[in-house]
Amino acid sequence: MTKSVTRRSFGLLGTAFAVAMTCGAPAMAQNLLSIATGGTGGVYYPIGGGLAEIINNHIDGYSATAEVTGASVENMGLIARGDADLAIGLADTVAQAYSGTGRFEGQQLPMIRSLASLYANMVHIVALEGSGIASLEDLRGKRVSVGAPGSGTEVNTNAILAANGISYDEIEEQRLNFNETADALSNGDIDAGFWSVGAPTSSILNLATTQNIVVIALSEAELDAAMAEDATFTKTTLPGGSYNGVDEDITVLGVPNVLTVSSEMSDDLAYAITKAMFENIDELQAVHPAARETTVDFTLSATPVPLHPGAIRYYEEVGATIPDSLRP
Repeated sequence: MTKSVTRRSFGLLGTAFAVAMTCGAPAMAQNLLSIATGGTGGVYYPIGGGLAEIINNHIDGYSATAEVTGASVENMGLIARGDADLAIGLADTVAQAYSGTGRFEGQQLPMIRSLASLYANMVHIVALEGSGIASLEDLRGKRVSVGAPGSGTEVNTNAILAANGISYDEIEEQRLNFNETADALSNGDIDAGFWSVGAPTSSILNLATTQNIVVIALSEAELDAAMAEDATFTKTTLPGGSYNGVDEDITVLGVPNVLTVSSEMSDDLAYAITKAMFENIDELQAVHPAARETTVDFTLSATPVPLHPGAIRYYEEVGATIPDSLRP
């Protein structure tokens, strides 16, 4: 059991004891699990909420809640400090945390383990129709939301811009979360914004109901440059019809999202969470269609850091072959 579970359990045990003494009836204490997600305008939060419900309904003795956070970068710190029990993060951010590179230069977090890869984010670059922005190059000199502080979106944005010769000195960057980015676009306070998120996402859906939006397509050369900069990028397709006004398929950059825990989590708990999630995956898919990608095969092909031994136990039970790179 992680330290954070233990710490929160003490308070709940005390409450349960008090209730039992007052009511004259036995009370069953629940171990509390915190799931670090992202902002409410993205996909991490509903996916985290769906996972919490699976834990609440299918793992005896545990209850879980999804917590709003700054997303990937912040989430890795929460796991390392024991302030969250599970956390979702973009694969490149998770890999940097584990190896002590990039945003985590000099602060390696070797305790990071994975339970699964959940789905692939799609990097959306959104502007309003009539803004004059039709390409990545058009962002020079513009007001651009690069993502919330501590988010995987900002990690992705920085990699895409740097790979294509655009520095923050050449844009007027603003660090806004998804809802703030949508509001700022709608109000004319920024010219474009980056989202690294599962599609469709509520903040862009809502924006597209009141404004005519465009999703900026990268050229093949720009896509290739970004993938050379960051090995976790891959080409994927944002389907036409995902948002009002986006009628044609658009090739975008994709990045897997990883469900992480600490190596200190008990093997039994890691096994129970992994098993409950996959055996009740229809419940997660009912929360958000991005969970259709949550499969054993996707996990074994897309996960950038070692699996927790408890998760490995589940995957071996269902007959999966674990790559050596995913063994701690």
